[in-house]
Amino acid sequence: MFSDKQKPRTMSEIGGQPNRIEKNTKIKGDIISEADFRIDGKLDGNVKTSGKVVIGKDGYIHGKVECVNADIEGSFNGELLVSDLLSLKSSAVIEGTVSVSKLAVEPGATFNASCTMGGGKAGASNAGGFKPSMNTKNEPAKAS
Repeated sequence: MFSDKQKPRTMSEIGGQPNRIEKNTKIKGDIISEADFRIDGKLDGNVKTSGKVVIGKDGYIHGKVECVNADIEGSFNGELLVSDLLSLKSSAVIEGTVSVSKLAVEPGATFNASCTMGGGKAGASNAGGFKPSMNTKNEPAKAS
């Protein structure tokens, strides 16, 4: 009847497929997903995923985002909680509050947020822009 390649997929099998909000699309509301999410349009609401969130160059999110990893090329305003790596591309514009484990910032990115690193409540508040730590040791941040 169906070969393995033609067999229809169930919802559990496609749970790992990325979701996408295309350019010129506006959504107002909350999104909960186990899969990765790419935003190239506008989202006014919250995103919670156990995957990765990508905000494309034309993408914009205003709200709260909770995810494992995030790559941002577009704009974000709100509360950003990334349990692993947040990567800001040169075109990224971030405003609000950010909590991350690891942060990578390309030159040119705008980072106007208070930022907590290391997974704990301790960390440097940074309302005026990103300034890298002068700590040259390769040790993880420690929460007090």
